Amino acid sequence: MTVTAKEGKQAVTEAVAATRPRLVPTQRRSRERFERILESAVELISEKGSEAFRMSDIVERAGVPFGSLYQYFPDKTAIIGTLAERYNTIERACVQRELAIMKTTEDLHPALCRIVEGYYRMYLDDPVMRDIWQAAQADRALQELDEEEGEFLAGLLRETLQRFTDAPAPAILAFSRLTMTLIAAAVRHAIALKPKEGQRVIALFKHMLPRDLSVLS
Repeated sequence: MTVTAKEGKQAVTEAVAATRPRLVPTQRRSRERFERILESAVELISEKGSEAFRMSDIVERAGVPFGSLYQYFPDKTAIIGTLAERYNTIERACVQRELAIMKTTEDLHPALCRIVEGYYRMYLDDPVMRDIWQAAQADRALQELDEEEGEFLAGLLRETLQRFTDAPAPAILAFSRLTMTLIAAAVRHAIALKPKEGQRVIALFKHMLPRDLSVLS
């Protein structure tokens, strides 16, 4: 059966929606309960990993009824997706901060290196980020969320590079997508290694990052 572009886009939209809570409360008490659920999830992921914890574990740890839990989150995917989006906000701020410093093309390499270092440090400081990324590899809805985030970050880089080059827009976008994809892959590879080896990988990768935009000419 052939899937049209519209149907494919709709499927992606529905998959990403499955990673978000049913309801985000605004009243203080409900908001506190919502946050307690997420805090409990972080603790359980840290202790057991993203695959091992169950919704019943959240109920027990957070001290909330099943009804309250399902009022906000239909399943584990929605919980992990909500946490992933919070970490994504931190990553976006890192990328935006470093790209905003760029004044010339000579600033490209240092900015990309700082983004790599920032990512690497975030993953080391909070191992739950690694567990959430690993969960995304086994869940299609979470994969879509991860891909959506990669596209957003590529867009940030593309918007910055457009200020410094007259290269065709498709070439800039392809360059931005590839660069951000490689950064994410290198950091995730590095954090899976022992610290010294991971640092060597990060150092090597930074040397491999582009130093100018001549490749777009």
